Amino acid sequence: MSSISRRAAVLGAFTAAALTAACGNGVGSNGGDVIDSRVDSTLMFMETNFPGTRDLREKSAGMLVMPLVTEAGFGVGGSFGRGALRINDVTVDYYSAAQASFGLQIGAQQYAHVLFFMTDEALTDFRASPGWAAGADIEYTVSNRGENLSAETTTVLDPVIAVVFGQAGLLAGASVEGTKYTRIIP
Repeated sequence: MSSISRRAAVLGAFTAAALTAACGNGVGSNGGDVIDSRVDSTLMFMETNFPGTRDLREKSAGMLVMPLVTEAGFGVGGSFGRGALRINDVTVDYYSAAQASFGLQIGAQQYAHVLFFMTDEALTDFRASPGWAAGADIEYTVSNRGENLSAETTTVLDPVIAVVFGQAGLLAGASVEGTKYTRIIP
């Protein structure tokens, strides 16, 4: 790949990320109160539509709730969202989520996701990191419906469980793999 095409790809990724940041996902909002309100609504929606997640919530050491992530791409893509880390149902920090992608893609979508930290060690590692990136070791629990989800069957093996839901748009699939989470001050 030539240096010109690399520059174009990097510029395209930053452009896509900037465009997704402008898609009504909390950027420029009135701070923590707006994020907390969106987190509350997201959790209520998740538990109503995916009742099996209540068990995960009760057994987790903490959870990162991203109420709205906007993703767009046309060859080069990106996503962005803001949310809150809750421990014992109390917001302790705010985070942004950003992701860049390259490849065959076209379209846009929005979705919500919650990362459940099922061990104290996983939560501590996340909070100590200056920028934590979601990897392939995250277990995805909900594809369509979460009624049969049980913390008993997942918590033994998986320190972080991702629940992705509420997808809307014209870009196929939603994944948090490769997403970088960074602590912010809203």
